[in-house]
Amino acid sequence: DGIRDIGVTGVQTCALPICTPVEVAVGVLKRNDGTVLLARRPEGKPYAGWWEFPGGKLEVGESVEAALARELLEELGSTIIGSEPLTMIEFSYPHARVRLHFRCIEHWQGEPVSREGQALTWQHPARIEVQPLLPASLPVIEQLAASSA
Repeated sequence: DGIRDIGVTGVQTCALPICTPVEVAVGVLKRNDGTVLLARRPEGKPYAGWWEFPGGKLEVGESVEAALARELLEELGSTIIGSEPLTMIEFSYPHARVRLHFRCIEHWQGEPVSREGQALTWQHPARIEVQPLLPASLPVIEQLAASSA
């Protein structure tokens, strides 16, 4: 399959020259005051303790919108009212290559709460106070900060 375990729990590396990227739906929940929701990756996952936008892998045959709706309901207990495409980024981490489909969400039902033990925080993109941030999130944060200036 081109993936090999490198001996770190939950971390694998791509052994093929070109690996098929993992498709991931990512939600940028944005409040009226411009703050966005960040979640801290829980223990046992690659990059545990790093901050990211919530979301998750697409299942076979699932659209980005459906995956995002499912993931945010599972992770946060929130139902998306609608979302708009923001950007798509391909990024290679040591353990995987990912294709991240970022979608902006300004309307949802149910205040987001941690349902999987992850810490949550609302941050203004121009003044992020939590660290470290997953590298693939940085261009989106910079884009959001620039558009709110």
